[in-house]
Amino acid sequence: MVIPASTNDEYGGAAVSAWFLVFAGALSVIPGAIHYFLPDGGAGVIAGIDLSQRGDTIVAVFAWMGAMQIVHGTAMVLVGLRYRPLVPLFLLLLFVERALIALDGWFIKGAVSGHHPPEHYASVVALPLIALFFWLSVRPREGG
Repeated sequence: MVIPASTNDEYGGAAVSAWFLVFAGALSVIPGAIHYFLPDGGAGVIAGIDLSQRGDTIVAVFAWMGAMQIVHGTAMVLVGLRYRPLVPLFLLLLFVERALIALDGWFIKGAVSGHHPPEHYASVVALPLIALFFWLSVRPREGG
């Protein structure tokens, strides 16, 4: 069986955390599709990257990242809808991912280049939200 039976009845955290994970998954699939399907992967038209040198490589890397975003986002949606005991784990993984993106974008490679695509800003905004929903996902529900 490719998609096993739901395990949602075993989840003790807040339902809103699972729905946040579904939302985050959709927000991963959408840019993933842009990176994968747009001719420039969004590198030029969205991120403002100069594609005049090694543009083919940049576009290929964007498509590769887009493929991973589509798969990861789909997994987040499935967990949020059907396998909620995994919500805390996926939120923790999402937090680490966003923290690494923000760290790199603002203090490591992005600090050197001075270039900040939309994802750098989105990751900083997302971190406290992810932390909140992670906390809600591991906090036992009142009355049960």
